[in-house]
Amino acid sequence: MIPPITTRFLAGRVALVTGGSRGIGRAICLRLAAHGADVAIHYRQEGKQARAVEAAILASGSRAISVRKKLGGEPACRDLVATVTRELGPIDILINNAAIFTGAAIEELDAAMWNETLNLNLSVPFYCIRACLPAMRRRRWGRIISVSSQAATLGSPGHAHYAAAKAGLLGLTFSVVRELGASGVTANVVSPGRVETEMLAPFLKTKRKEWLAQTPLGRFGRAGEIAAAVAFLCSDDAGYVTGADVGVNGGTAMG
Repeated sequence: MIPPITTRFLAGRVALVTGGSRGIGRAICLRLAAHGADVAIHYRQEGKQARAVEAAILASGSRAISVRKKLGGEPACRDLVATVTRELGPIDILINNAAIFTGAAIEELDAAMWNETLNLNLSVPFYCIRACLPAMRRRRWGRIISVSSQAATLGSPGHAHYAAAKAGLLGLTFSVVRELGASGVTANVVSPGRVETEMLAPFLKTKRKEWLAQTPLGRFGRAGEIAAAVAFLCSDDAGYVTGADVGVNGGTAMG
């Protein structure tokens, strides 16, 4: 018998997406909501954009809140999780997407830029995982997905701090998987290639031709393509997928 195809397979689930107001984060929020999830859209500055995402989700029939929070140390992450839990309920799905992408050669990369990038791109996901895990364990169901980058395994000239932080997400995720065991909670990574988003736009002015030449598919990715991979990893169909690094990169990184 062919199983029925259902689209709202995340109905009743609560998702928190950090950096959810624009780009890949926005696409993930909308995709999860399309599959029935209630979504918390975290943002730091883009309030108008976050509220637009919230309105679109509410119009689709799911619940949504937008939460402004400057994420840094662990208290801010705990407070974010507490706010979402109070407003929507316990978090079932955590998407670590918030990131900063700056450029500097190693000789010019100062400690402030290094620390800022490592903090937001790696430490904040760690703190958010710590805050979400207890409730996920109690319910014996959870999905933790961190958005890394092809730079984690390929390296990136001028972006050593970014590549190092994104590579750290792999080690963090794999270690989480080992600790979770048979808890019913999975942890995975999605590693996009070059996707045309606001974050990458300043670099495309000089790098577009070079980066396209490095991409076997001959085009940049779309945010919706990353969101589709994330949605699958959130589904029950992906219940046996944990500790995976899913590359959505047009062939720039293989294996």
